[in-house]
Amino acid sequence: MHFAASAGMTSLEVMDTSTGCTSPAATQVTRETAARPWTGVLTALTGAGSNQVGAAIGAQAFTAIGPAGVVAVRQLVAAAVLLPVARPKLRSLTWSQWWPVLLLAAVFAGMNLSLYTAVERIGLALAVTLEFLGPLAVALVASRSRRDGLTAALAAVGVYVLVLPGPASDLTGIALGLAAAGCWAGYIVVNRLVGTRLDGLQAPALASGLCALGYLPVLLLTTTVASWTLPTVVRSLATGLLSSVVPYAADLTALRTVPPRLFGILASAQPVLAALTGLLLLGQHLQAHEWVGMAVVITANVVAVTGAAAHRRG
Repeated sequence: MHFAASAGMTSLEVMDTSTGCTSPAATQVTRETAARPWTGVLTALTGAGSNQVGAAIGAQAFTAIGPAGVVAVRQLVAAAVLLPVARPKLRSLTWSQWWPVLLLAAVFAGMNLSLYTAVERIGLALAVTLEFLGPLAVALVASRSRRDGLTAALAAVGVYVLVLPGPASDLTGIALGLAAAGCWAGYIVVNRLVGTRLDGLQAPALASGLCALGYLPVLLLTTTVASWTLPTVVRSLATGLLSSVVPYAADLTALRTVPPRLFGILASAQPVLAALTGLLLLGQHLQAHEWVGMAVVITANVVAVTGAAAHRRG
């Protein structure tokens, strides 16, 4: 889940990366705050950087409890933060409200597990860049213009250059990164649905709680077969905080001053931040073709964001 989400803004609309909820602040940018966006820009980049640092710290716990164990702790932290804030009214919910929440919980579970497993196999930068194709695909599918077709082709070229598939490629890791992208795209679509049926943060809070419950067996299993040392616990909790709580607060703050189109372009910095974080904290070096491919994918997203903004103005 992109508290972040690795999520969580689409290229078509500003969304809170922590919960997937469209922020009211995104539609209430005043002239005064829009004239001074730099504080918001720095805040947004801080949240994005925190998300990647949290993922890198979580990767350091993979050898002890595995990606699933780290995801389980992260979901518990997310639920512990969101449920007291949202206070969902369980008794008044109908089935038409429950089933999208259940679907959202499944998307949360699949998105984080596939992303973190991909990070373990192919590295943070490549996994995050592949995952970023999810919101880009949603942006491109929403329009049928020639420009968007060229943007999709550009993104495809970028992915090929980034991966350069061959006998030595980790195809499983690449597939997991693409699965995370598919989950992120599904998360955007499902979130739009639950946003029309539940107010505020109720839907993501409930989905986080259900996802955390679903991961309890994973925690029980890792407790019996893994080594829960103090560093492992600290790293897992830090992942939940840095990849959930901090980006959530940062995005809500940034969206008060940053226009939606600029926020969308800032989201394109995620793969670069992932690459730098992977280099500094995990010692993961990228080859020249990976930097080129990542730059092409980012360019495709910026083109999609600016094109969507121009389409809305038209």
